[in-house]
Amino acid sequence: MNIKRTNFSSGAKWEAIVGYSRAVRMGNTIEVTGTVAVNEENQLVGKDNGYEQAKFIIGKIEKVLKQAGASLQDVVRTRMFVTDISRWEEYGKAHGEYFKDIRPCTTMVEVKALIEPGYLIEIEATAIVGDEGR
Repeated sequence: MNIKRTNFSSGAKWEAIVGYSRAVRMGNTIEVTGTVAVNEENQLVGKDNGYEQAKFIIGKIEKVLKQAGASLQDVVRTRMFVTDISRWEEYGKAHGEYFKDIRPCTTMVEVKALIEPGYLIEIEATAIVGDEGR
């Protein structure tokens, strides 16, 4: 059985260098790559503000999910990589504003650093669409 694969690109400089896609849909599963708070002009959004960065990131994730035929309602897992876990409430507040009723599985892990010094948080997401398995 061949499952259709669709790659979604954001055009970020890292995609070609590292060899990855913004998101990949295979069948009814969509994986969204680690996402940081950088706008279309490659500028950091929410400098030194974990809440603003997390909100912006989830908005970016929502946008690529729509391109892939899904929504935040379809998210079953998020992973948050943060540079200072003592600021968990900032990240958690933004996550809760989007996901309080959806309630996906989630993980928050402190890491030594992200790819650029201003990034406080990076978020990945997994979404599953459709009624398969019912």
